[in-house]
Amino acid sequence: MTKNNFKLSRPSGWMIFLSLSITGCANEAYVTAPNFGSAVRKAVSAQTLNQDAGKQKSAKTGTDGVIMKSAVDRYQSTYELPPPPVNVLNIGVGGSAGGTGR
Repeated sequence: MTKNNFKLSRPSGWMIFLSLSITGCANEAYVTAPNFGSAVRKAVSAQTLNQDAGKQKSAKTGTDGVIMKSAVDRYQSTYELPPPPVNVLNIGVGGSAGGTGR
């Protein structure tokens, strides 16, 4: 059995490399269809409640600064003291929720 040792000579190897690299540049540029993305645009517009929301002036919220400040203060005061511990030993003990089967 003979063993074929195929070796490329330097000029032929460079020719193959050059021809392969040129064919990569010869491809046509990617051209999108004219209606490319229309399904996404239609889905977004179908899920938008107010199509002209960006064109309108901002709506008034109906609250004033005093109400908002008190809400923020009340929210921030919840972090001043840790929450009270929960006593887990008497959960389900007593009351009418737990039955003995009588």
